Amino acid sequence: MSLLTSWVTSANTADAPFPLNNLPYGVFSTANSDPRCGVAIGDMILDVAAAEEAGLIALTDAPLFDVPFWNEVMEEGPKLWAALRTRLTELLAEGSPDQAELSDMLVAQSDADMHLPFLVSEFTDFYASKNHATNVGTMFRGAENALPPNWLHIPIGYNGRASSVVVSGTDIRRPWGQLKGPNDDAPRWAPSARFDLELEMGAIVGTFSDAPVTVAEADEMIFGYVLLNDWSARDIQAWEYQPLGPFQAKATATSISPWIVTKAALEPFRTDTPPREKDLLPHLQDCGPMLYDIDLQVTLTPEGKATSTIATTNYKEMYYSSAQQLAHHTTSGCPMNPGDLLGSGTISGPEKHQRGALLELSWGGKEPITLDIGEERSFLEDGDTLTLHGAAKGDGYTIGFGTCAGTILPALADPYKR
Repeated sequence: MSLLTSWVTSANTADAPFPLNNLPYGVFSTANSDPRCGVAIGDMILDVAAAEEAGLIALTDAPLFDVPFWNEVMEEGPKLWAALRTRLTELLAEGSPDQAELSDMLVAQSDADMHLPFLVSEFTDFYASKNHATNVGTMFRGAENALPPNWLHIPIGYNGRASSVVVSGTDIRRPWGQLKGPNDDAPRWAPSARFDLELEMGAIVGTFSDAPVTVAEADEMIFGYVLLNDWSARDIQAWEYQPLGPFQAKATATSISPWIVTKAALEPFRTDTPPREKDLLPHLQDCGPMLYDIDLQVTLTPEGKATSTIATTNYKEMYYSSAQQLAHHTTSGCPMNPGDLLGSGTISGPEKHQRGALLELSWGGKEPITLDIGEERSFLEDGDTLTLHGAAKGDGYTIGFGTCAGTILPALADPYKR
């Protein structure tokens, strides 16, 4: 597929993140409007609620866009998803007969505030990059015991907090917690000193299930993808995670990018998962190319200072796809709902610069990284802004995700001293 041209001319360059080929879904507001659904095209947003009100989008008997979230569309299922994408492409394509009317429904992205694009029903985070799991396991258990015995057979995950999922641009407050170093006799109560990022992709479940589904069925259930940063307090995690895994260490916040890039937009970028070291059981086996070739980047900007790129990797480095994660999630009969969010787990490649967390980049704090300005980082400092970037490169066009950013604020005063 090559670049599709739009009458919105800012969408028609090879490096524009939101061409007609993309059409990601978000929720925006302006000084003159409350939050409403929109579609990114070039450097503009099409107000789809206004387009529906004008009769230019009429796919169901009842309105789809009278609410400021995309869950209503998700619940309609894949046939409507395809019909909506076809209609939006017709409306925004070069030569569209509706251009004059639609021009009044465009809002500059620079004039808009972005909101969570969907109501998050549940959040599950996985641990599905072999490079990441090997690095972390080596740090804590040694190379000979790096991967748990189940890791090559199932995608390991844990249930997180939907309530702490926030949209890009939301500030992140450094958390307090129980900390206990290896040489401490007892835990102490203090702000996290080893606060970290996790570079991930988030898959959004679009349809309901209440029984086990196949990998192919799970793939059909996925509505789209976002960039995801599952902020992590490594010192809180080190004390609490045995035997049940992360809890408060991961409950501070999970940031997502504001635009949902649909599975349809990513179809040209499908790629295979890596070769299996052990055969998966039949219900988890690949049924075709299940990952996507998406370039990913992490930048760090200290307050008032220049930006440094600290990691570059690719989503195709994952060992398990989101469809396999979703299929595994349903095996117990666990119901899945529209708006469920699945974090891929930290995405790391085989090289040091491809590691998707400071825990790996600094090897547990023993090997601090040096920023372009000369400062060192083992973990995040107050005032640091972390930004995730992602894009798939096509034939003369780009499928962008926008950015997923958050700035670290100092911990509050001890909340228990009142």
